[in-house]
Amino acid sequence: MYLKKVDGPRQVMLPDGVILSRADLPPPDTRRWVASRKAVVVKAVVHGLITQAEALERYSLSEEEFGFWRAAVENHGEKALRVTTLQKYRQL
Repeated sequence: MYLKKVDGPRQVMLPDGVILSRADLPPPDTRRWVASRKAVVVKAVVHGLITQAEALERYSLSEEEFGFWRAAVENHGEKALRVTTLQKYRQL
């Protein structure tokens, strides 16, 4: 088995003890963004698994969209990424 050479770490340990690896990231062609997939991408960037630039390019995201995801998680937790909850938090 051969490992593809990547820049940066292959996995990181989150504060709650869970290990997040590159294999846990959603596929690059993801079109349906549920809250759990958004949260994994945000965690990967925040904890240094991938850079924000790499996430934006890999998932074709705008800086504004990713920034909103990150702010939602930091201010209100993962549940804030649900579409129905987004409407509630945007009004605040």
